Amino acid sequence: MTEIPEHLLKRAQEAKAKAAAKKGGGAPSGEAGAPTQASETTPGDGPDAAAAGGGGVATQERAPATATTTAARAAAPPVAAGPDGHTQRLLTVVKSGSIQDVRAQPTDKVHTWPHLLVVEFVASLVVTAFLLVFSAFVNAPLLTLANFNLTPNPSKAPWYFLGLQELLTMFHPMVAGVTIPGIGIFGLILAPFIDRNPSNKPEDRKFAISLMTIFLMFWAVLVIIGSFFRGPGFNFVFPWNAGLFFEL
Repeated sequence: MTEIPEHLLKRAQEAKAKAAAKKGGGAPSGEAGAPTQASETTPGDGPDAAAAGGGGVATQERAPATATTTAARAAAPPVAAGPDGHTQRLLTVVKSGSIQDVRAQPTDKVHTWPHLLVVEFVASLVVTAFLLVFSAFVNAPLLTLANFNLTPNPSKAPWYFLGLQELLTMFHPMVAGVTIPGIGIFGLILAPFIDRNPSNKPEDRKFAISLMTIFLMFWAVLVIIGSFFRGPGFNFVFPWNAGLFFEL
């Protein structure tokens, strides 16, 4: 419950006392009668006359004065008073303070700069330093100079192109080199528009995770077959029987 200030309580008590005094009619009527009696007494009358005759005059004139005061009160507009004569009503007391909610709402997002770009820049520096140190101690597995009179058998593409080379052994070059890779890339482009779930939890993104898993496993299987299961003439062999025909 709201606490009422002390100055408002004191003001309400004073108004209540004034209303009670006006209802009783004690002090105001007496004060109004005194000036009337003094005005009717003439200076020429002596003390005996004032004692003998003056009292009668004062008594006769007090009634009209009292009637005039009562008529003035009746003619005055009535004062709006509440319960128990209160002329003021206190609705509520509002404590001073800010009406604006300044509490920050928690979010799960951060700015690209500096939160993301700083981490990526540091990661690139770490990878560059690792490659620099690694290349200083380990030589690259380079072969001898190419001889156009001696073609290696089997002739394999680098490992990141072995998937396409494996598709060329199964389909027409147009299908293996354009149609199948184009469908895969187009499907990955449409994935964000098909799956609009904003959640970052893996259990809520089954469609996106399944699509990416199928794409990676399809390409990984082709690369493994081309690397370890293709021998001379690019024929299918088992590596545990014919050996490995693969070099980095």
